[in-house]
Amino acid sequence: MPEETPRTLNHFALFAFKEAYWALGAEARSEFHRNWLAGLRAAAQTAHVYQPTESGVDLIVWSALTADDKNDPARFFECHAKANNPYRQYLQPVRSLWGFTRPSQYTKTRSTQEIDPFAETRKRYLVIYPFVKTTDWYLMSRDARQGMMNEHIRLGKQYEDITQLLLYSFGVQDQEFVVVYEMDDLPRFSDLVNELRSTDGRRYTLRDTPLHAAIYHSAEETLALWK
Repeated sequence: MPEETPRTLNHFALFAFKEAYWALGAEARSEFHRNWLAGLRAAAQTAHVYQPTESGVDLIVWSALTADDKNDPARFFECHAKANNPYRQYLQPVRSLWGFTRPSQYTKTRSTQEIDPFAETRKRYLVIYPFVKTTDWYLMSRDARQGMMNEHIRLGKQYEDITQLLLYSFGVQDQEFVVVYEMDDLPRFSDLVNELRSTDGRRYTLRDTPLHAAIYHSAEETLALWK
């Protein structure tokens, strides 16, 4: 049997530090980092902390867990709240993007370029954004959509070093999807996006912003940037 994409929940939380954080001494900041990170790791099977490239955001936390049981999302959000609530005087939540993985309706097998959220190693850069299709996209025939997706997939395969995770957010957030990319070469990723702009499917994109790009370090290294 072809391998299928497993059901996982992936959550991206964007935070900014409040003035109270900057008033802490170096040792108090380090203690906060240790305790907060322990809580984040207890809330999910894996948690990564990224350095954003945009202004107004200091950290991006990527949490991932399997979601085979209907109670898994509720347990995650409860534990995630418990990890963050003791430090709300220091942390300002800016935005969250989340959704579930599931097998694609446009391919029969799991892509070799699909991101494994539980992998021990990560690529250097991360890009995430919300995505919404137009109503006309969903009113087209399955064959018409498949044809445009085939073009999209063909282009993506030419950039085999760039990996992707597609999260489905229908009915649980404002967007329909969260699109996630990992890569080691940002200019090459920009080339891919530029090429995708000229595909037929592009005319059916309603929204794919705001974009969030970030740099990977170990969680401890990322937090140490803000000591």
